[in-house]
Amino acid sequence: TPPPPPLPPRCPPTSTTHATMAVNQTLAGRVKHMLTAMSSQEEKQGIKVDADIAKYNAMHDDSKNDVDARNKNYADLVNSYYNLATDFYEWGWGQSFHFANKLPGESFSSSIVRHEYYLAARLGVKPTDHVLDCGCGIGGPLRNIGRFTQARITGVTLNQYQVDRGNALCKQAELDKCQLVQADFHKLPFADGTFDHVYSIEACCHSPDRRDVYREVMRVLKPGGCFVSYEWCLTDKYNKSDKAHVLAKKKIEEGDGLPDLVFTQECDKALKDVGFEILECRDAALDANPGGEDWFTILTPSYLSFFRVQFTPIGTFLLNIVLTLMEWFWLAPKGSGKVREMLRQAQLGLVAGGKGGYFTPMYFVFARKPSKPSK
Repeated sequence: TPPPPPLPPRCPPTSTTHATMAVNQTLAGRVKHMLTAMSSQEEKQGIKVDADIAKYNAMHDDSKNDVDARNKNYADLVNSYYNLATDFYEWGWGQSFHFANKLPGESFSSSIVRHEYYLAARLGVKPTDHVLDCGCGIGGPLRNIGRFTQARITGVTLNQYQVDRGNALCKQAELDKCQLVQADFHKLPFADGTFDHVYSIEACCHSPDRRDVYREVMRVLKPGGCFVSYEWCLTDKYNKSDKAHVLAKKKIEEGDGLPDLVFTQECDKALKDVGFEILECRDAALDANPGGEDWFTILTPSYLSFFRVQFTPIGTFLLNIVLTLMEWFWLAPKGSGKVREMLRQAQLGLVAGGKGGYFTPMYFVFARKPSKPSK
């Protein structure tokens, strides 16, 4: 495969936009948004956090719902999860809801953006391209790739609250060629052959059947167009007879709104089944990175890191007190502490799976739609 053409320099936004975006990305800006969002979350989203977290937890209670039931009701599962978790993600993580290995000397935010630019570079995105972000969250990668390539980027997410938040951020960033649309990626609302390329970042794991998603991606791609994705998967090291492995898998699924995790080879097979030509598949978590940090390091407890203090026993205790007080004084909806605990269980599962090597959030798949239909 020939190397992709060089990407053009991005067009810098105005100084006003720079200032607005800087506030959104700083800790103070994210805390301000979190407080504003939490105080009006139930009104804006039409939900009751305490009731919704109870409903969500019931979906993952194996005594009430098995994997088949979660697969059948995946839309409710995912939508409920992101109604509850979106503001927590933006507050604690930023606008791009995904992981990345850190190179030596690299900041967390830089690693996140590099992880996204890599996909754009592999696709060879041009300013004239129309690209789909399949499962875009609030559109952090969409905006970063849109600024970097000047291409038209359309994102889809099942959750309307994420659409509204993401489009507001696109407007603040003055990115007129970037847009979020509410849609189920099993039923994309686009004509055949609409997009030059499609990418997905840690999103297809929410689907109960990768073939259904990949088939839709194939349909909306132009002939010869490429699809690239980072997939959440179990690796060959996963042992279903190991109780620690099974518990970590359960924590990841329950804490991240997933019906059921699949093995890497299931992604490969699903791509082939729907007709894609696979160009490359690999676990990017295993890429050589001497002196760098694994993707899960940022989730491990440490008193030497401001961010990672929250995962220590003292940090967890203090955060629980803060959220309890916020609920008492109506600064946060009742049930916010339960949402945070749900996310903490995910953190425990992710660290265990990452350290053990039996889970990866970045199984890299790169595939192409044939230029001519197969006979």
